[in-house]
Amino acid sequence: MNRWKHIAAAVVTIAALTGCSNMTAQQKNTAIGAGVGGVAGAVLTGGSALGTVGGAAVGGVIGNQIKK
Repeated sequence: MNRWKHIAAAVVTIAALTGCSNMTAQQKNTAIGAGVGGVAGAVLTGGSALGTVGGAAVGGVIGNQIKK
């Protein structure tokens, strides 16, 4: 069951990112970083809400700082 939660989270993240066509590169990087960080935080902490939110926050900050 836990595997399905991760798959669902990935699908929701991908679906949400399809609406990012008019965003700046920095905004896209922030959103992608938050999504990836949230999924990674959930996986690493076994689905803990705190781990998911923490991962999303850290991922968003890292994504925001990436320059292309």
